[in-house]
Amino acid sequence: MHAVSYTAQWMAAARALESEREDALYVDPLARDLAEPKGFELIDRYVGGGLLPFISIRTRFLDDAIRDLLADGSTGQVVLIAAGMDTRAFRLDWPDDVDVYEVDHGPLITEKRRRLDALGAKPGVRRHEVSADLTKEWLPDLEAAGFDRTRPTLWVAEALTFFLTEEQAAGLLRLLASASAPGSHLAFDILGRTLLRSPFSKPFLDRLAEDGTPWIFGTDEPEPFLEANGWEVESLKEPGQPGAGEGRWPYDVQPRGRRFANRLWLIRARLAAQ
Repeated sequence: MHAVSYTAQWMAAARALESEREDALYVDPLARDLAEPKGFELIDRYVGGGLLPFISIRTRFLDDAIRDLLADGSTGQVVLIAAGMDTRAFRLDWPDDVDVYEVDHGPLITEKRRRLDALGAKPGVRRHEVSADLTKEWLPDLEAAGFDRTRPTLWVAEALTFFLTEEQAAGLLRLLASASAPGSHLAFDILGRTLLRSPFSKPFLDRLAEDGTPWIFGTDEPEPFLEANGWEVESLKEPGQPGAGEGRWPYDVQPRGRRFANRLWLIRARLAAQ
């Protein structure tokens, strides 16, 4: 499988391990099968630096963002960008009138479909697979699958901006804004820029680079970055804060005013007024 698909596998492995905890933040019964063949091997390779608790906290944070927006009826379609081995369409409770679009490159979608079919998994929502090259123009592929620009949308971009340049990450946000109806939202995560330069993170980041999946982009000022690209921050959390894995993060949450602290941002945003 393509190198980026390895990322999908080790994220599935992390979700499987979380699901087997007595105090699990969520349960993903499909994750262990979707993590093969390299997911658990890669977890061992990338262990440390808070990776496993961060994946668990981020997964729950994004789950909650989806639940909250569906509960108040403010969105009718959810787009999972670079969905990987995500199984939210199967494990979350969904209203009857929602569409979920899973966007990723074709070989991964084909392999995921094969595995899910073998497991007899059935989605709990209208689920649409969208094979697309995210490095090229992909919105036409999304629209061909039924996406409606006139409906409020929740875009979910999990563990995606890490692999982009700053220009690409900004372009992604602007693209999503351009395709969003009023009332649309965005839930995703961004690295802090300092973390990418930290000696604490270097061994882990070096292993990612060696495996062809380097982490590239981060910002220590997420609010201005979003505002410059069409979005307004509604909720900004760091792991360990209330609503973002309080009690499960192994490190102290640093005061926002402290410079040069390692940051991992969990963000919910709304489309800026046009």
